[in-house]
Amino acid sequence: MSTLTQHTCTTHRSNSQPLIGSITRAYRLWATRRALAALSPEQLQDVGVSRAEANREAQRAVWDVPANWRA
Repeated sequence: MSTLTQHTCTTHRSNSQPLIGSITRAYRLWATRRALAALSPEQLQDVGVSRAEANREAQRAVWDVPANWRA
């Protein structure tokens, strides 16, 4: 990485921003779904989600999101 010129790095970064943003959103969604699955029964009750619903949500693929998120 240290052998790249500044011009190359700048061009590469500007072209990769949408991809990096997509990867970041996918990771955050994955992490959030895993955190939901790890909640205790009391915490799930506090947020109004059953264990089955939490597990089902945690098993969804990162590209499986509500339609309004894709707009």
